[in-house]
Amino acid sequence: MQRYVATRLAQGVVVIFLVSVGTFGMMHLIPGDPVSLMLGEGRVTQEQIDLIRRKWGLDRPIHEQYLTWMGNMLRGEFGQSVVRSGVPVRTMIAEAARVTITLNLIAFVLSIAVAIPAGIFAAVRRYSTFDYLIMVAATVGVALPNFWVGLMLIVLFSVVLRWLPPYGLGSWHGYVLPVLVIVIGQLALLARLMRSSTLDNLGEDFARTARAKGLREGAVVVRHVVRNALLPIVTVIGYRLAFILSGTIVVETVFALPGLGQLFVESVNRVDYQVVQAIVLLLSVLVVLGNLATDMVYGLIDPRIRIR
Repeated sequence: MQRYVATRLAQGVVVIFLVSVGTFGMMHLIPGDPVSLMLGEGRVTQEQIDLIRRKWGLDRPIHEQYLTWMGNMLRGEFGQSVVRSGVPVRTMIAEAARVTITLNLIAFVLSIAVAIPAGIFAAVRRYSTFDYLIMVAATVGVALPNFWVGLMLIVLFSVVLRWLPPYGLGSWHGYVLPVLVIVIGQLALLARLMRSSTLDNLGEDFARTARAKGLREGAVVVRHVVRNALLPIVTVIGYRLAFILSGTIVVETVFALPGLGQLFVESVNRVDYQVVQAIVLLLSVLVVLGNLATDMVYGLIDPRIRIR
């Protein structure tokens, strides 16, 4: 186990290095100059522009800029925003991360709490009315794009009914619609996957053996089937957690939430090197740790899996 973890961590370091190089290179290929965006339409001399570029290290060769940036990242120094002068990148990410983490944590808990029991019951009661309802709802939920669902919820609950705010986080009410949009997509995916996985395991040899020993169907499902059926669910949950930013960029943009997704989009548009590079690097670390945690959970759920 220790050798396996060490190997996966070594692979993760390589992945993080490649992501950092790719991100750093692409940011410098984007048209636009952060110094020009910082100065706006103000009248400055070329000497002043050169001084600003020298202050931020933008006058040095790109490989030197990368080594300096990477060395600072390894020490936990994310630097300062180029656009928002004087504001530490760490502060910007911390403030935005609280919103994104809260949003996704609530959505994940609600999705898992509803989807797993619903998927199990639909599989056990196959071809029942409940099963058909789950399948139809799951198909619709997966097919509907997040931005359209978000806009329709704003029209219904904010414009027509006036129950909830259409954007922002003035109070906890601001989380309701964004969480609902995320839950709809995740709930549909997890419920459908849990139903399919449970159906596959209901016909396995271990389930038939448990029935032959005299166990009731409920005990067979709870003790044996569900545990094995959870493996693909763990995979999807680990994947969704690892790529948490990609799932919230659209939602945070539609509802104007000050989360990581919104910060990332704004930083790309403003060519704010420091912020974009820090966010991508942190998310690549999250992906590596999420995949490693998923593999570890496999061994806990299914004792037949032995990691060597």
